Amino acid sequence: MRRPTNTPDPELSRRLRRRGFLGVAAGAAAASLLGTGAGTAHAAGGTEAAAHGRCGPLVPKGRLGIQLYTLRDKVASLGFAAVFEELSRYGYEQVEFAGYSQGTGEISLAELRKLLREYGLRGIGSHVGYYSGNPDDYTFDTQLEKVLDDAAALGLPHVGTAASPDRYGRTVDAWKRAAEDFNRYGAAARRRGLKFYQHNHQMEFGFAEDRPDVRLYDVLLAETDPDLVYLEMDIYWAYAGQYRFSVRPDGTPAPFEPVDYVLAQPERYPLFHVKDGEHDETSDDGYRMVDVGDGDIDYRRFLTEVGRSPGGKRHNWLVEHDRPEDSLRTARRSASYLRSLRGSSR
Repeated sequence: MRRPTNTPDPELSRRLRRRGFLGVAAGAAAASLLGTGAGTAHAAGGTEAAAHGRCGPLVPKGRLGIQLYTLRDKVASLGFAAVFEELSRYGYEQVEFAGYSQGTGEISLAELRKLLREYGLRGIGSHVGYYSGNPDDYTFDTQLEKVLDDAAALGLPHVGTAASPDRYGRTVDAWKRAAEDFNRYGAAARRRGLKFYQHNHQMEFGFAEDRPDVRLYDVLLAETDPDLVYLEMDIYWAYAGQYRFSVRPDGTPAPFEPVDYVLAQPERYPLFHVKDGEHDETSDDGYRMVDVGDGDIDYRRFLTEVGRSPGGKRHNWLVEHDRPEDSLRTARRSASYLRSLRGSSR
């Protein structure tokens, strides 16, 4: 018998409670946990801390990186070596791959690994397709072992996908099926000493087509094994999701704070995409993407709160801009801004 759409799913609620997750999938009561009170408390804590003086850098040494998709034009025109040299000069310590050639032609994984060492960079992760329907495509679904072989050859600790779990649709059961796929990839990665992760966009924070009281991101978190599937929060897209999906299709409020997802399970978020946006009411997502430090996202607060969580100094912060006007300038300015951020003593 089909459950009425306004009735919480008890099994999903049980999973969320068991994993200590502060989500809204359990209905209006859970949504209230993520209301303005939590966000106000976080902001007040940051303000109070700021009054007590400044202390160390918010991005720990060894934890600043960049997603190479940001620099795809320069990689294609100048090559990896020239780009890595610039990134090293800007103070970057890590790179995340978006393909292992990026328009440069043939380059071996051994050559890439050598270049990383030469310029003092660490490969921290890689984005690979989830599925495509073409059995010959390089995706987790079709070439799982090769994907893991390549990541291991480069010495990457993480390998993941930026694809949405929409493979089977946008219903609760569809995302449960996608979670089964991700658990399988995660188990295979773990056997190789790797961590599998998923990178969000804004649509993950939307609601299930068959259960408009259920946020799909909550389903993903509840149905994936936290020991097998990790998350790379794209902070910009999480805020875009907050703007776009703060009200359910029936008009009831469903506010959430992106940082609350992290604070509920900080160990599940080893990686973050750091991109910034100016608030723009003419945009469907409420923001216009800009260089980090030029926008309205409060990164001092976000990094401070995550840094105070258990294991907070082990998170990795990766700059990204989808459409930079000058990608090297974006990389330089964003690194400079993040390096300038200092925490506040309590």
